Amino acid sequence: MHACRQCGGSIGEAFRYCPWCAAPQRAKLVEFFGGTGAEAGKALRVSRYTEEGHVRFSVWDESGVAEAAVSVDEDEARRLADFVGGATTATTETRPAPAPGEAPPAA
Repeated sequence: MHACRQCGGSIGEAFRYCPWCAAPQRAKLVEFFGGTGAEAGKALRVSRYTEEGHVRFSVWDESGVAEAAVSVDEDEARRLADFVGGATTATTETRPAPAPGEAPPAA
């Protein structure tokens, strides 16, 4: 249990909104990006959890069901933004993809 930041009411950890005042208990920003080509109709949902310090990526199918999801910390999210934005600074590094069933290399 924790206290609501808005009204101070007692809230169970599973609640996303306060049952007493309806205040959201997590601060996040969400964007959807539509697929192209063979993935038209699918979407990439990106959720940035501003207080928890991570970004979650999820792939949604045409019927609105999440097919896969992964969370990355702020440093990895920044590295991804640089990669997508085309940054070519000396600090940008290429990492090999892990083998199936293998954990990715540590940062």
